Amino acid sequence: MIEISGIYASLAQGRGAYGCLSVGMNAAVQLLRCLPHEIAHLELTRRAIDARRRDRIHFVLTIQLQLDESLDEAAVVDRVSERDRNRVRIVSEPTPAFPEPQGLFAPHRPVVVGAGCAGLFCALALAHAGLEPLLIERGDDARRRADHIARFYETAELDPESNIQFGLGGAGTFSDGKLTTGTRNPEHRLILKTFIEAGAPEDILWEAKPHIGSDILPDVVERIVHDIRELGGEVRFRTRMVDLERAADGAVQAITVERTGDTGISSIERIPCERLVLACGHSARDVFELLLRCDVRLERKTFAMGVRIEHLQADIDHAQYGPEAGNPFLGAAPYKLVAHPEGARSAFTFCMCPGGEVVAAASEREGVVTNGASKRDRAGANANAALLVNVNPQDLPGSSPLAGVELQRRCERRAFAAGGGSYRAPAQLVADFLQKAPSTAGGAVAPTYPLGVTWGSLDDTLPSFILDGLRAALPSFDRKLHSFARPDAVLTGVETRSSSPVTVVRDRTTFEAIDTPGLFPCGEGAGYAGGIMSAATDGIACARALIASLV
Repeated sequence: MIEISGIYASLAQGRGAYGCLSVGMNAAVQLLRCLPHEIAHLELTRRAIDARRRDRIHFVLTIQLQLDESLDEAAVVDRVSERDRNRVRIVSEPTPAFPEPQGLFAPHRPVVVGAGCAGLFCALALAHAGLEPLLIERGDDARRRADHIARFYETAELDPESNIQFGLGGAGTFSDGKLTTGTRNPEHRLILKTFIEAGAPEDILWEAKPHIGSDILPDVVERIVHDIRELGGEVRFRTRMVDLERAADGAVQAITVERTGDTGISSIERIPCERLVLACGHSARDVFELLLRCDVRLERKTFAMGVRIEHLQADIDHAQYGPEAGNPFLGAAPYKLVAHPEGARSAFTFCMCPGGEVVAAASEREGVVTNGASKRDRAGANANAALLVNVNPQDLPGSSPLAGVELQRRCERRAFAAGGGSYRAPAQLVADFLQKAPSTAGGAVAPTYPLGVTWGSLDDTLPSFILDGLRAALPSFDRKLHSFARPDAVLTGVETRSSSPVTVVRDRTTFEAIDTPGLFPCGEGAGYAGGIMSAATDGIACARALIASLV
């Protein structure tokens, strides 16, 4: 297989897969000095936007191809000109696949706790291996979960079991569905193809910044659940783990679960299991408390908190794309910013949602939490992103591994109070925030937080080192991205759930929790992932480790 990178395509040429493949074919013929019919297979593997010069914005493509069997690919690559040699290489990447059935025996089927991306892909891999896993999720399936979220937005009545955080697909289901990742792993292509087979758009295979969209993701995760069941697995919703039993040597031997309905607990069941995958997500605070009581080793970890910032998407488009702003071939412009101001904590943007909205992501009563989402078309009037500062373990008082959870909770309750109750969110204009003056009204940027905002000050909602870091970073962000600190940009508080404040410590080789054989901490909630792709990758890795423990 030959890979060619650095292929330029105009915006018109690269607007779709067919055009990209045409440009790629021409480039391959020229660089490899071959004839079109000698190329047996051609595939687009990456399309990125190069906007470094706003007067010459274009796409940059990467392709992979196979030559006709009559040609020696290594010899063909050797004749590429010296000038272009760094763009052409032989690649031999493994083709990842889910485990095959191996006839393995376990006294009891494995149990996976949490149906976010880590839990879903772990259960799917275990089901492919013939282990018929039980996947439990405290929240609802996607349809019922959407109903509960809509009811929360309409009535301010929060269901603590089924909301933006809890339910099928986890926190990622009702988000932008970004699939970008800072790591390279052979499993990524398997994950992307699984999403496509479940109904995601095919362009996630080649877009440099792929996303699915909050309007498509619910159906995608429902189809993955269907596949788990077809392979012999069982999936239960409204089922929450409330106890963990350990044997004398510390090994897992059973869990207790509660099944709930809209009116409360309907049943309690003890489930024997020797292998338990804990993929509970970063907001499962009750699980962290349970693990602490059961003497499972937990550690504090660095996490981040801050606010959501909103701009007019048209302003972001103009700042990023200049004269090409609004070009349909480019779509809504994203951004990613980091600042290291002198004398203050570093700040960064996270989970940027072009053409999206700020969502109400509370999972506990009398706490306000924000997050971001956007649909597949990213056609909303506003852009939003988390604007965050890191909280380090040494910033926290005492010695409890759950001190970060308590800080999150305290900030969320302060935001609830600052919003005036009923889950309204506190909001402040950037100009007022920089001047430490409360806001009394909004400007051209209309807040999208669905339960409404209360104008005022954010100073009472977050620790001073976070506020200082945000204030110091905003002018730096504005220099990097014009109008980022425009006076009427909106800050909405608080964003506290960008990552888990806790690590469930596990062995690097076996993936089992230290001193707790049979417990496999997994995904973002356990401290081993930071988004949809890394969570799904860790889910598959935990499944492979569990399978290895049975051999």
